Amino acid sequence: MTDGEQHVLVVDDEAQIRQFVRAGMELGGYRVTEAANGSDALREITLHPIDLVILDLALPDIDGSELLERIRGWTGVPVIILSVRAGEAEKVKLLELGADDYVVKPFFMSELLARAKVVLRRQSERKDGESALRLDRLVIDFAARTVELDGKRLNLTPKEYRLLQVLAQHPGKVITHQNLLKSVWGQAHVNNTQYLRIFVRKLRQKIEVDPNRPKILLTELGVGYRLSDPTSRDHARLD
Repeated sequence: MTDGEQHVLVVDDEAQIRQFVRAGMELGGYRVTEAANGSDALREITLHPIDLVILDLALPDIDGSELLERIRGWTGVPVIILSVRAGEAEKVKLLELGADDYVVKPFFMSELLARAKVVLRRQSERKDGESALRLDRLVIDFAARTVELDGKRLNLTPKEYRLLQVLAQHPGKVITHQNLLKSVWGQAHVNNTQYLRIFVRKLRQKIEVDPNRPKILLTELGVGYRLSDPTSRDHARLD
């Protein structure tokens, strides 16, 4: 993929900043879309293929860090934070939430372009090195952190994606209630099986054609759950 084919979403409530970044990115060979708030940004990411998000933290409807968490809940699209907040603790927090890089305002366009190229190259290398899992009509892309059913991207919450990810790492293998609870919610919740049942039910509503007759996320009564093995013919056990 060439730079000219790559699509950048600039999210900032200041029109001047958006125009400045847009002009610089377009000169660098990128296609650019603008969003003035978090809601518009989420809509763009959901409806259109985006290769890079340049995200300001001070948005009118939602804090940028919260928006970053929402984005990371269901997609691995690279995100570069653009903000006047320059503290080290703030940078560490955002990187832990899943930001790929951080540029402090004011900035030189040459710096932003250089960082964008590095992030996009790293993302391309990750995608080339990781695979996707196909289960009937469901596709889980581990590199992009996306899930599609019949070619349509599903909007999973961070916990729903993590639950599916843990199961998908061992297709056909039963994962116990305790291991799932520990992996997704932490040691403090290892005995909360009712909580797990609720999330499994919600996840099935999204990934199964008929949630009442699941063929992908299967129940092993009294033990745990497993994803159907793509190499065999599984028959579901109802929860």
